[in-house]
Amino acid sequence: MTETTTGGTSRAPEFRLASEVIATLRRDLVTDALAYRPLPLAETSGRFVRRLPGVLRRYAPWRRHAAVGILSVLVGLTALNTQLGAWGNLRPIAMAVISAAPVLMTLVRPVGAWWAAIAMTVVTAGLGDGYGYGYNWPWTDSSFFAYIAVMFLVTLRTGARVAAWMWTLTLVLGSAISVVFSGHWGSNLPEMAVASAFALVIASSIRIRLDARAEVSAQQEVTAVERDKRTLLEERTTIARELHDVVAHHMSVVAIQAEAAPYRVKNPPPELEAAFVTIRENAVAALTELRRVLGVVRSADYEAPDAPQPTLASLEGLLANVRDAGLIVEKTITGSVRELPQGVELSAYRIIQEALSNTLRHAPGATAEVEVSYVLGGLGIRIVNDRATGDARPSPGAGHGITGMRERVAMLEGEMTAGRTPAGGYEVAVFIPVAHRAESAPEPREGTV
Repeated sequence: MTETTTGGTSRAPEFRLASEVIATLRRDLVTDALAYRPLPLAETSGRFVRRLPGVLRRYAPWRRHAAVGILSVLVGLTALNTQLGAWGNLRPIAMAVISAAPVLMTLVRPVGAWWAAIAMTVVTAGLGDGYGYGYNWPWTDSSFFAYIAVMFLVTLRTGARVAAWMWTLTLVLGSAISVVFSGHWGSNLPEMAVASAFALVIASSIRIRLDARAEVSAQQEVTAVERDKRTLLEERTTIARELHDVVAHHMSVVAIQAEAAPYRVKNPPPELEAAFVTIRENAVAALTELRRVLGVVRSADYEAPDAPQPTLASLEGLLANVRDAGLIVEKTITGSVRELPQGVELSAYRIIQEALSNTLRHAPGATAEVEVSYVLGGLGIRIVNDRATGDARPSPGAGHGITGMRERVAMLEGEMTAGRTPAGGYEVAVFIPVAHRAESAPEPREGTV
């Protein structure tokens, strides 16, 4: 079966496959072969790096570059060592430089370094003494070591597919040279084929493992971001459910008062009656829409609470519950205690509840202190605990508590700080602004202005 192209000519599947193979080879080893691709710095988050002294830790990101540099020095010394009797001329030095150059080139141009290794093989074969001693041609001792080192490093930089291309073309190059010069020298192509195959398999395995680890790390970051978003939405939904009762109560009071107001005034004007009717209709409509929105955000297994939402007046009961759970907690109230908006009371109660729950989970055996400060501009809350004591192990948590507290504070346009204390404990400090309610002015007495 053949494929007809746009021009009317037919192409056999074999020809199409060969074209794809050649295109892949060109893309991997020819196109942008000399492109500048510097070796990235190594990570410094590993356990081994953290244990290094300060001076070494500073240069730890350059450890890959240092390893390649040391490898190039070893290649150069190998080239010098193969011709100890020729130290009086420049040939050993030239062979050392030519052998080590492709290894250093892998730091900036990995694919070009392999082509340089091909050229190095040809040059060192002509400069070296191997052609007079049998089966160390076309790769001399130094070029053999350098060539495998370059292929290994290039595979670490590029991947297994480029490694397969390099190994295949190496066999083609060695076979062509062996056929052309079979009457003059022996060939170490079999040794090169076996040694390079082992080196490339090891390098490809390392590369695949590094790619898999990077992919898992990227996936974990995406999962963490999605989990944070989901947690944020869940916390906001929870806050909306809890505030429903507060808002619904106020709207119900508005509707009832608007309906009863005309009967408290003798002979009210029609305009006043119409205004109260409009107020009641809008309050009932708002209450209906509120219940409809709550039905959307409410989960299928959600059950509305039977009791009213808690306030700071219920704080003593909360502290009694955590004391029964084994937490030693003290309460301090400063300022003039006054009634706050129900949303502020509910959020303050939930923040204290979550902070004490975190203490129970993450600092077993610790003592805690709750401070509630009524100030002129709002409400201050501080929950602090010392470090964990005893043999109990901290319970792992999902990390959603701090997120929920921040959402409640942000909803009320407040400020919150949370973090470790110098003594090893944990502190949560919150300030919620509350608008000052101006007291109603007394009615003027008769005879006064």
